[in-house]
Amino acid sequence: MKSALIALLLFALPASAQTVLNRGNGAEPDSLDPAAAGSQPETNILGDLMVGLTTLDARGKPIPGMAERWEVSKDGLTWTFHLRKAEWSDGTPVTAQDFVAGWRRLLDPKTASRTAAMLWPVKNARAISNGALPPSALEVKAVNARTLVVRLENPAPYLPELLAHPSGSPLPRKGAYNGPYILKSWSPNDRITLVKNRRFYDAAAVKIDTVNFFPTADTLAALRRLRAGELDMQTPLPSTQVEWLRQNMPQALNVIPGLTLSYLALNMRDPALADIRVRRALNLVYDREAVAQKVMKLNEIPAYSYVPPHTSFYRGGPALDFKPMPYPARLSAARRLMQDAGYGPFNKLRLTYSVSGSPDSRRLAAVFQAMARQIHVDVQIQTADFQIILRNLRLGQYQIAYADWLADYDDASTFLDLLRKGNPRNYAGYNNPKFDAAMTAAEREPDTTRRAQLLKSAEQIALADMPWVPIRYRALSVAVGPRVGGFIRNASNANRSRWLWIK
Repeated sequence: MKSALIALLLFALPASAQTVLNRGNGAEPDSLDPAAAGSQPETNILGDLMVGLTTLDARGKPIPGMAERWEVSKDGLTWTFHLRKAEWSDGTPVTAQDFVAGWRRLLDPKTASRTAAMLWPVKNARAISNGALPPSALEVKAVNARTLVVRLENPAPYLPELLAHPSGSPLPRKGAYNGPYILKSWSPNDRITLVKNRRFYDAAAVKIDTVNFFPTADTLAALRRLRAGELDMQTPLPSTQVEWLRQNMPQALNVIPGLTLSYLALNMRDPALADIRVRRALNLVYDREAVAQKVMKLNEIPAYSYVPPHTSFYRGGPALDFKPMPYPARLSAARRLMQDAGYGPFNKLRLTYSVSGSPDSRRLAAVFQAMARQIHVDVQIQTADFQIILRNLRLGQYQIAYADWLADYDDASTFLDLLRKGNPRNYAGYNNPKFDAAMTAAEREPDTTRRAQLLKSAEQIALADMPWVPIRYRALSVAVGPRVGGFIRNASNANRSRWLWIK
């Protein structure tokens, strides 16, 4: 009788007694549809709403999700997933067919998913994305309601990490979710509110009742809100305030070396940027050391390649050939290239630079503007909302754009795949058959050492073509307020609300 009374009282607790977590999440999401989303702010929210065959633990490592276990064939090509007994938030069972339907929809060219390439390791997935095969040709079979068999094009030992991404989600039911939280409301440019999903298979271990995600493109304002207690967490942080945080709030500051590349995408469809002399000059004039050491001050490594050096199985990767040159020599070489291309003090090259409105992005744009001026390039900075920038990148309606890429999994291919023909995230419009052939050969190579060499040869080809200006291997920055427990630093910056609690 006493336990029943306690349970009744707990059920009747007022909303004010429930635990609430307020998270600053960077940009306003464009979509919360797993097939349409793709940015980090969207992934953070979808990681609370949806669970794929695998999911991420508190350290950002893959663990069983909807699949409680799986087996892999000796050749690494067939994966059999056994689903746990789980329900959508509307009470209907989560089935293997839900995954078949979700993956087919993601790959269907009509969906125009930004993350379709995430499933390209699955047999026939790329051909479906390119319109060569129908979605029904995908080699994924629901043997029964709780058994899913997946055939791969080539061995992919990183598949569990890849399938934890929202792109691997089952087909969402209208208004229903299968993750630890469900969507309660979305007030554009204000907040997205999630509430605990009582039907989640591990609901008893979820400690926070309500999670608010706030769009915080203005990171300076967000930091003030965190200091005032209005936010419990904020990512990213303004680099200008990191030293202040080190001195005044060291327990809140987390600067984490991540598998992240910051770069400038160069639109190779543009007549001026189609000229390798111009692209090389822009790479030469970018002073990476000055940005990393004097502008950002986060102990980041200047980037002379596309794959971060601490990526697994990828030590000793290639680099831009001018890396050993001192900056004055680079500047002289860049001026000669621009002169050869027909540009000079009386015939400047005018280029637009697209960037979001965050303080650090605007600072970096101004820094590059000054650098480019030295080689007779007049850079016009165009600031827009994050969603508009992404749309223009997808449509190829830009000249230069600042971008970050946080690895979806710990492998060089997550960076190099961005430059493959047909990848929706190949914003530069890069197209080199030799690069694609090297990437295909790497996919088919089961030996990790030989595969790494093939990936390095592919990267060397791309570095010579210079579709990007790599800037720095970015550190991830997160501030965590004193109320939050359970936060664990990790290189993927994945801190799902499921693993946190309010002290």
